[in-house]
Amino acid sequence: MAYSNYSNLSRAQLTFEYLHTNSTTHEFLFGALAELVDNSRDANATRIDIYTEKRQEMRGGYMLCFLDDGIGMNPDEATHVIQFGKSNKRSPESTQIGQYGNGLKSGSMRIGKDFILFTKKENTLTCLFMSRTFHEEEGLDEVIVPLPSWDLKTKEPLTSDPEKYAIETELIFKYSPFKNQEQLMEQFNKIESSSGTLVIIYNLKLMDNREPELDVETDHQDILMAGTPVEGVKPERRSFRAYAAVLYIDPRMRIFIQGHKVRTKRLSCCLYKPRVYKYTSTRFKTRAEQEVKKADHLAKIAEEKAREAESKQMALEARLGDDLSKDSRAILRKVQDSAMMLRRDCDMKKRVLEAKQKALKEPKELHFIFGVNIGQRDLDGMFVYNCSRLIKMYEKTGPQLEGGMACGGVVGVVDVPYLIVEPTHNKQDFADAKEYRHLLRSMGEHLAQYWKDSNIAQKGIVKFWDEFGYLSASWSAPPSSEPRYKRRRAMEIPLTIQCDKCLKWRTLPFQMDAVDKRYPDSWVCLMNPDSSQDRCDAPEQKQNVPCGVLKKDKQTPEDKQKELAEKIKLQQGKLEALQKTSTVKSVADVKKLPLDVSMKPTESPSQATRSSERSITRPRSPPLAALLKSAPPSRAASQRPTRAPVTPLPPAKAEPSRSRGAAKPPTPPAKPVAKATAKTPAPSRGSRTFAKALPGKPAGPRKRIIDQDDSEDEEEDDEEEEEEEEEVEEKADESEEEPQTKKSKMAAASGNRGKVLEKASPVKRGKLDEASGKSPEDDQENDTKNIQKDRGLLVEVRVNKEWYTGKVIAVDANKQSVRWKVKFDYVPRSTPKDRWVFKGSDDVRLMRPPSPISQTPDTQQESEKGPAPMEPDTTQPGTSREVTDSLVTMLRTMLRYFFPPAFRIPKDDVNSMTAEELVAFPLKEYFQQYESGLQALCNSYQSRADARAKAVEEKSNSNEVKLKEADEKLQKLRTNIVALLQKVQEDIDINTDDELDAYIEDLLTKGD
Repeated sequence: MAYSNYSNLSRAQLTFEYLHTNSTTHEFLFGALAELVDNSRDANATRIDIYTEKRQEMRGGYMLCFLDDGIGMNPDEATHVIQFGKSNKRSPESTQIGQYGNGLKSGSMRIGKDFILFTKKENTLTCLFMSRTFHEEEGLDEVIVPLPSWDLKTKEPLTSDPEKYAIETELIFKYSPFKNQEQLMEQFNKIESSSGTLVIIYNLKLMDNREPELDVETDHQDILMAGTPVEGVKPERRSFRAYAAVLYIDPRMRIFIQGHKVRTKRLSCCLYKPRVYKYTSTRFKTRAEQEVKKADHLAKIAEEKAREAESKQMALEARLGDDLSKDSRAILRKVQDSAMMLRRDCDMKKRVLEAKQKALKEPKELHFIFGVNIGQRDLDGMFVYNCSRLIKMYEKTGPQLEGGMACGGVVGVVDVPYLIVEPTHNKQDFADAKEYRHLLRSMGEHLAQYWKDSNIAQKGIVKFWDEFGYLSASWSAPPSSEPRYKRRRAMEIPLTIQCDKCLKWRTLPFQMDAVDKRYPDSWVCLMNPDSSQDRCDAPEQKQNVPCGVLKKDKQTPEDKQKELAEKIKLQQGKLEALQKTSTVKSVADVKKLPLDVSMKPTESPSQATRSSERSITRPRSPPLAALLKSAPPSRAASQRPTRAPVTPLPPAKAEPSRSRGAAKPPTPPAKPVAKATAKTPAPSRGSRTFAKALPGKPAGPRKRIIDQDDSEDEEEDDEEEEEEEEEVEEKADESEEEPQTKKSKMAAASGNRGKVLEKASPVKRGKLDEASGKSPEDDQENDTKNIQKDRGLLVEVRVNKEWYTGKVIAVDANKQSVRWKVKFDYVPRSTPKDRWVFKGSDDVRLMRPPSPISQTPDTQQESEKGPAPMEPDTTQPGTSREVTDSLVTMLRTMLRYFFPPAFRIPKDDVNSMTAEELVAFPLKEYFQQYESGLQALCNSYQSRADARAKAVEEKSNSNEVKLKEADEKLQKLRTNIVALLQKVQEDIDINTDDELDAYIEDLLTKGD
């Protein structure tokens, strides 16, 4: 249908209000600034300067400027800027960032109300002015954009309509900061390169306090987000310098903010132990399906056009028939060529459709890079790029969502092309949320595999971070700034820096004096200490990142059978516990209950947790060697209490625990073994001893109600307690007799429940209860609390031959054992997230806090207030004599190997030192002297290298001067030759050096 048929139809119009509506898509203000940086990068700029100019008369007090040296725009290309949605960058295979033709308008209008653009290309200068202030004051509804242009050399306007040019410049002079053509030309002069673009945004948007949203006063080398606190906010969301440093996955453009260069980063080169994982999937189809539909539509249109042209050709051939005139042949040939071209175009579009349909079925490949951020461990998560541009940062996935220490500090990086996942218009999210969630899930699975491959958890998480100076218990605390920790971090991550000339990335070798060194903004390859990479023509070295493979857990039949057996065993234990529970219907049923059942109401889990947190853990004092040695040698004698007159007590019911203690034969005092549950706490050893020490109490009636099972359990408890006491006595005999302080004796007397000192003077029963300070019911309650204190412990559990970290969330105890319910920080999908395990079994082990030596005073204070961070306890119970000798030998070898020259202790004396002398060895002085010697050696190497570099640079400069002089002489000689030839032969015409060389060679050939 002809276009003229639509001339009377209504058309959509772009109103002035759309400028504001379009800008609101940028919720993140730095994202609006990044839109203008993206345009410079897509224009192949090698440098962009972002700076401010103070203008107090403007709203906000300054103008924000973006100046680049890209390819610029001519007047025709500048008209595309004012067309919303018009972009020449859009294609499926495009690697450019801009795709929607909207970034400049939405980004600049988000920052301020007005902007003016100056661009230079070839021999033209173009100015583009878009102002909301102009529209508001003039009362305009349509968007009007003045677009004058000038000749680069003559500065004359390029226009066929002088009236239009006059109106455009008048509006610019009235509503822009520049009031005449001379001031406009000054802005063009800021573009020093042969082409480039300058964007100036003014009348900035303000906050409620009438201050601009961008803070340029606090830090004169940065642009900050106003009103954003320093603590608790990621640096990239507060500082534009930090955001610009990671804006691109492979930076190839120098970025200057307020005149100072941004130290851009390649994230994969800033991580400890990076590892890359290849991931292929057929799930990413949305964008590919759109491309297939588009190609199918274009192929159908091309097919219709080709058929129509072929039909016209056949009709014309039939109409002309045998007419062979010249005009008829020309018309026929024209129609045949048109039909042939359309058919070729149709075939090409069909092939494109077939290729896209084939690509739709092929799996898409991505590369996940993971590494540990040892520089600042709380800055972890996934960085997702699209066509090298940062879209999402610090995205938590996989084990990081659990909130534990697993995968803490790990950073992931992935670059996703447009054909897989498409970003939103503001480039802060992805259009297809479903496919993006699938991408994050896949990264989470690979993240868990990286955590296994790194072996950090196996070696000890806290121990790992201690090595790099993270001594505080607070996860967000910065690492220690001590020189040894700084060197440790610098040794693991080599410094990567970009050359200011060739823009290639160079990896510098590690140097002791370069730990805190500040490199200049104009660093070039010539400054590289590595001789193989000290020139710009040397190829850029690729980062050597080891590859990892995702290993999915496949349970063997034996593992499945074992897991099923464990589940059956757990269910059977629960069933037996339920069967033993008696239903209480009357007082008679209560009397038939076992005596170890507490009559106190059971606390709820939350109350038990709170009470256990309120209770202070008693210190476990070491055995008192002096007291044990002064005790009577006979165990029977120690069991007989000293008789003493007892005052009659008021009549009261005998408590169950005391009655049981009286019914049992006397047993020696020992440490109690917790064998009871929270519902049925066993009587403490102390309560039995106290009951036996009080004569005159009948125990017969209660003794008859004791079950046979309870008596057997108590006998087993007594045997275990006697064995423990014998071990304590043996250890006390072997230990040296040292006088103990009053504090340790008090701790031993109050901390070891149930231990009675035989030498103590006899007291009355009432005073005995006062001295102990606790009744038997309190002891039972404390046993329950001690068991419940296991809740919250950090442990490791072995599942399918792999150790996983977790936390005890519930405790279940019976007469035979104590079970823990552990919730894992992270396990594979095939494994339940929590599991019951038996306390003390081989499949569970505690995690212990870091040693006090590696803690700061702040950490030690925090550890006294609450539980410290834990790590797997992989140490053995004790060290043998052979291990000690081996460690001593290793220490001697190490000292001899690194022995500094002229140390005050002779090197040969180390061989004869005993273990005690080695402990007293002055290691601090030893390593200080070693480090000073090493530093002197490194400084000598550095000075030699600097001298060599300086000599090479001087030689290079002299050679350049000589080369320049030789070129000048050669050019002068060529000029003289041409002048001489023109005198000899006036009609000679030589314009270039090549023509001169060819002419001279021709003369020499003819002469021969």
